[in-house]
Amino acid sequence: MVKMFSSDKPEKAGDYNLPHIDLINHRGEAIDLKFIFIELNLYESIYNSAVTGTLILTDAKNQIGRLEVQGLERIAFKLSSPGTTNVEDMLDASVETGEPFHVYKITDRKQIGPGVMQYTLHFGSREFMRNLRTKVSQAYNGRLDIAVKKILQEEDYLDSRKKLKYEKTGNSNKIVIPNLRPFDAIQMIANQSIPEKGDGVGYYFYQTIKCFHFRSWESMVTNEGKKKRLIAQTFYYMPLKFPNGDPTEDKIVSDMRSVQQYRFINNFHDVAANTALGTYGHKVISHNLYDKSYIESDYNYHKQFQETKHTDFDNSIRDNNKHPIAGGPVDYDNEKNISDYAESRVSLQSTTQFLHNNERGAGYGLDVELDSSLKGQQISQQNQVLHGTALKLVVKGQSYLEPGDLIEFKIRPIDADNTDLEEDNRYSGQYVITKIRHQINSEIYTMVLECAKDSIVTPQFAGEPQYKATKRKGDLEDIYDSSTNIYNRHN
Repeated sequence: MVKMFSSDKPEKAGDYNLPHIDLINHRGEAIDLKFIFIELNLYESIYNSAVTGTLILTDAKNQIGRLEVQGLERIAFKLSSPGTTNVEDMLDASVETGEPFHVYKITDRKQIGPGVMQYTLHFGSREFMRNLRTKVSQAYNGRLDIAVKKILQEEDYLDSRKKLKYEKTGNSNKIVIPNLRPFDAIQMIANQSIPEKGDGVGYYFYQTIKCFHFRSWESMVTNEGKKKRLIAQTFYYMPLKFPNGDPTEDKIVSDMRSVQQYRFINNFHDVAANTALGTYGHKVISHNLYDKSYIESDYNYHKQFQETKHTDFDNSIRDNNKHPIAGGPVDYDNEKNISDYAESRVSLQSTTQFLHNNERGAGYGLDVELDSSLKGQQISQQNQVLHGTALKLVVKGQSYLEPGDLIEFKIRPIDADNTDLEEDNRYSGQYVITKIRHQINSEIYTMVLECAKDSIVTPQFAGEPQYKATKRKGDLEDIYDSSTNIYNRHN
C-alpha cells in the first residue's frame, strides 16, 4: 500500500503524499494506478529541455487492456515530501492545477504470474511531445530572451502553459531559425546569449516539473553576479560533530539532510580529456568573410578564472571566486602551467552571420574581437561544469529541490587520524544540482542527485615546485646505419 502522510505530521524522512496516479485515455476514461505501481521515476536535468519519466506497474485485472492503452494516454498525479505545504514546492502533474504527462511508449510487457502482467510506461511533458511535431522557421530581432518566450509560448510552436523563469539577456541580435525543432532553436539561441547582469556567457534551457528555466550558469551560483546565492539544502555524509545526528535538529530534518550514499562520477583530474576539450587552454580564430578580418584569442583557464563567478562564491570575502580546481606545472622542466598551451584546442568560427546586426560590439557575435574572446570563455566554462567535479548523492525525497539549485555538501577527509573531524576542503563545499531522479515506490521516496562544482575552497599547488626534471635531448639512431643498427649486431 502506498505510504501517505498528513503534510503537517509526517512520520519519517522518505514518506510522501501521493493521493492518486491516474492513467487517462483519449476518451477521458481514467483508472487509478497507485495500488498497482511498482516504481515511479521522474528525470530532470539542466542538460535536457523536457522532463521525462517511467512508471512500472503490475496488472492482475487487465485494467490496462480494458483501457486500450496504446501510447497516447496521460498520467496525472501530485507528489509532495515531508513538511511541504507550499503548492509551488510540490510535484504537480494533476489535471486540476498542474500539467499531466503524456505517455509515448510502452515497453517490457511480460507475464510475471498467472493472470499478472507487468508494464513500463514511458512518458514526457506536453512540450516534449509538441517539440516532436513542430518546426521553427522564423527570424527574430531584439533581445534573445524574448525570442525564447515566443517559441515557448506561441500556439504554432510549443504552446506551453508552464511558467518560464528567465534571466534577461544583454545582447540583441537578429537571428534566423532555419527550420529547427523548437528545443533545438532555443538551444541555438542559448549558445549566443549573454546575461544582462554578471559576467557569464551562454545559457542553459531546461524544464523541471515546476517550470522552464532560461538562465546562465552564473545565475545558479550567484544573485545578479554580485551576491552569494541562498543554499537550498545542506547535506552531509557522516555528521562532522555528531555521528549519531545533530541533537539540536528535528529527527526528520536531520535524516533528510543525511546522505545515504555518495560517489564521485568524474572529476577534474582527467587532464587528458580536459586538455583535448580546451578546458584549460583554447585558441579561438574568428573571421569575417565580409570585410576579410580575423582575430585570434587565447583563453587561459588560470589567468581568466576570476572573470566569471563559480561555486563556493562568497561576496563577503575578498577572494570571492575561490580557487581553480586544477593547476601546476606539466613538464617539470619549465614554468609553464597546463593552461599556457592555447593550441590544445583550436576553434574556427565565422561572424559573418551577424553582419546585419545594428549594434556592433554590443554583445556576443557582434564584434570579431569580442566574439573570439567570449567563445573561448564559454567553451571552457561549459566544460568545467560538464567535465568538472561531479558528485552523485542518494538522499531522502525532497520535492522542493530542482536542477539549478545550489546545495552544500559536507564530508570528512578519509584520514584515519582525522580526530578533529575537519571538513574535506577539496570535496566539501557548494554544488549546483545538475540532474535529479525522483524514485518513488510503495515504501519510500528517494532522490538521486547529480551535482557539479567548478571551484574549491582552498588553493592548491601553492609555491614553486620542489622538483624539476633535468633537461636533456634524446639520442638519435638510424636503424640502417651499418655501425650501429640492430641487424649488424646480431649478424
